[in-house]
Amino acid sequence: MENLQAGNDVLFLLMGAVMVLAMHAGFAFLELGTVRRKNQVNALVKIISDFSVSTLAYFFIGYGIAYGIDFLTGAPALSEKNGYELVKFFFLLTFAAAIPAIISGGIAERARFYPQLAASFLLVALVYPLFEGIAWNGLFGLQDWLETSFGARFHDFAGSVVVHAMGGWLGLAAVLMLGARRGRYGRDGTMSAHPPSSIPFLALGAWILSVGWFGFNVMSAQSVQAVSGLVALNSLMAMVGGVLAALFMGRNDPGFVHNGPLAGLVAVCAGSDVMHPVGALLTGGVAGALFVWTFTLTQNRWRIDDVLGVWPLHGLCGVWGGIAAGIFGQQALGGIGGVSLSSQAIGTGLGVAIAFIGGTAVYGLLRATVGVRLSPEQEYQGADLSLHRIKSESPYNE
Repeated sequence: MENLQAGNDVLFLLMGAVMVLAMHAGFAFLELGTVRRKNQVNALVKIISDFSVSTLAYFFIGYGIAYGIDFLTGAPALSEKNGYELVKFFFLLTFAAAIPAIISGGIAERARFYPQLAASFLLVALVYPLFEGIAWNGLFGLQDWLETSFGARFHDFAGSVVVHAMGGWLGLAAVLMLGARRGRYGRDGTMSAHPPSSIPFLALGAWILSVGWFGFNVMSAQSVQAVSGLVALNSLMAMVGGVLAALFMGRNDPGFVHNGPLAGLVAVCAGSDVMHPVGALLTGGVAGALFVWTFTLTQNRWRIDDVLGVWPLHGLCGVWGGIAAGIFGQQALGGIGGVSLSSQAIGTGLGVAIAFIGGTAVYGLLRATVGVRLSPEQEYQGADLSLHRIKSESPYNE
């Protein structure tokens, strides 16, 4: 009976890992459809390469920092509980690898390929696991202190802060370090539009991400016994709220509409297991409106060239999700309870600080040593792996 339960848990978590792995195709097509045509090839190659580098970084370093498991010297028996710890690593790896995929959209069209791979390795090996371990494994006793001081731990069921806010604020640090794409903003205050190259690909990416997100959220229970239909319904309600808010706030703009579900899903991750479905709907609606408003401010007024809007979408909506869990998770608002708004605010703030400081340190180091920005000629022709180069040099054309 015990072996049957272990086998069920392994299969359950493996299905979640595969669904989140598929989300990386969504990241790729979302970026592919948003960047200019000359950078489409670079976007595709970058996402799958980042995932591969992230796997090595997390396997050899990051997972050990977060959970104290060293697969080389201190790993559990490979067959223990049908290999549950191994598939758990796979599942959590897909979360960790989302960090470079998020950042990629912000720095698109002007970052050098191999320095960005180096940044991905350092972030997944060192920066991301530090906060992951604090939030999900109780490192340094912060969670115990929050529970003693405010009656509840920092609650982030599926990563509004641990994954998305971290990715968004790391992305902001990288975007500020690289600066805007050449020609994006003129000295006279004018702004050059760089419209999406393919709305269908952008929409495809959004749909792949939205579907995979139900594995991201529901399978965060990490066992069949702990799975909750509430998480699935809340994810759905937040997704719908994000779409409708972005539809109205964005005046039917297809780019906003297809980022709306992502904003809602980012925000509901943290509290999807404790909110009432109406609370999830409101959480998603606020996130969709927040994304449209802050993306417009970021691009037009603050002149921050965040290509896919990863800071508004993941950074700010992730922060809102951490806070929303402390609001709509309260029993007085129909939630299950067991959350503290104070703990949510402190935990969220710590995640933001670690991400922004860590991102500034990593990209600052690379900029000072090997450089992270494309040359003007490379940027004009397309990124390192440009469509022009593929057409002229690829053996597949022979």
